[in-house]
Amino acid sequence: MAFDLHSHKTQLVLTALAASAATAGLFSAYQQHVKRQKRRDLDQDVLRSVTAALGKRKESGVGGDDERHEIHIGDSSNNARGVPLEYDEELIREQLARNYAFFGEEGMAKIRKGSVVVVGCGGVGSWAAVMLARSGVSKIRLVDFDQVTLSSLNRHATATLSDVGTPKVKCIERVLKQISRVVEVDARIDIWRKESGGDLLEGADWVIDAIDNITTKVDLLKYCHQNNIKVFSSMGAGAKCDPTRIQISDISYTMYDPLARAVRRRLRLEGIASGIPVTYSTEVPGEVKLLPLPEEEFQKGNVKELGVFDDFRVRILPVLGPLPAIFGLNIATYILCELSGKPIHNPLPVQGRKKFNERLYRDLHKREEKFLGHQINKLPLDDNDAGLVFDDLYRGRSARPPYAVPERPALVRWDPSEPLSLLNCVAFEFADAEKHLKEVLLEKKCPEEVWGEAVAEVVRRRREEARKVVEWVM
Repeated sequence: MAFDLHSHKTQLVLTALAASAATAGLFSAYQQHVKRQKRRDLDQDVLRSVTAALGKRKESGVGGDDERHEIHIGDSSNNARGVPLEYDEELIREQLARNYAFFGEEGMAKIRKGSVVVVGCGGVGSWAAVMLARSGVSKIRLVDFDQVTLSSLNRHATATLSDVGTPKVKCIERVLKQISRVVEVDARIDIWRKESGGDLLEGADWVIDAIDNITTKVDLLKYCHQNNIKVFSSMGAGAKCDPTRIQISDISYTMYDPLARAVRRRLRLEGIASGIPVTYSTEVPGEVKLLPLPEEEFQKGNVKELGVFDDFRVRILPVLGPLPAIFGLNIATYILCELSGKPIHNPLPVQGRKKFNERLYRDLHKREEKFLGHQINKLPLDDNDAGLVFDDLYRGRSARPPYAVPERPALVRWDPSEPLSLLNCVAFEFADAEKHLKEVLLEKKCPEEVWGEAVAEVVRRRREEARKVVEWVM
């Protein structure tokens, strides 16, 4: 169909289209003008408030650390301090635009009404607090008795050199108020105790447990569980370096993490087997050494008596800064999704390999019964241990050269004269495991004679690694 540009009808259509485009352009330009004008007005309000505030401070001679809140809005040269700004709702929504796009109006309304208590404000807790404030949570209580040290700076979310020697909660509070004009921060320089800890948790929708001390951690988790307070716990981030091993799961599913293991055991003694989400790492460190303590400290007597509080660590594990940060970001993400009403329904722990580990365990169980000549109810290893042997100790490969990835992996006892354990279990291809059962375990041949020195050397190295795992995890 051809258009006649000279016809009256066509000219009317083109005129209407041009008018619509012009109207849309004018409307968009007007919106941009209004937004720029609001920013200019806000800048002017800032400058007027600063001038008045500085005049009052000069007259009264007042000026302390609590007023060092630098705010930069609009022009980067605007260096205002301690300005109590009323933040327009439109600006709040612009700041949280990406979150609104993800969670929607209803979800963000719930998040902005949320109240979170962070107990432990070090490398994990500080990152969680920062991201909760950036995401719109309006009430955050920070609980920690400790101060920023130079060694804190490799992992803390907000601490700088000028914060060394100051309370961690105050350091975080300052930065949160620089990030958000609507967040209410309640900084408590305190330690959580079960005798009086209820006051610190009052009004919380969620509690974040980022405590290092096992006794206090278990007391906090038990208190929250018994009082129906939602709590998310961070397990051990020390001596880890592999971010791909960091998981979110129920505490009952945790594995290979010594802190999680100790907490899980103590909670079971209190009648709590599950129901607490945690972030943890399945990584088993190769070389773990405590940071050195000067010899003169040992000469003073019992090292445990040197702590600021009973049971708090004096000698600590090395920490790679990004790892506790990832722990904290995991926690913040989980809680934001829960607050919004869009929870992470099925976090994928390493238990995604549970069926594989169970099959390894069943096959190993059958070989042990054939070797021992009678039925056995339970092996000294479980399915998680089977996964540890295959995935971590033997790197998912056969102990036999060329160390290929087995098509059908299998585990078998290595030395028939020793009990089955992490140290005495080897990974093979299924056919090789059956051969080992027949010739080594049943016919009593020497393993080195059957497999040669190359395989025996691999097994010796893996046994030494397993010994370190036992010392670290068990």
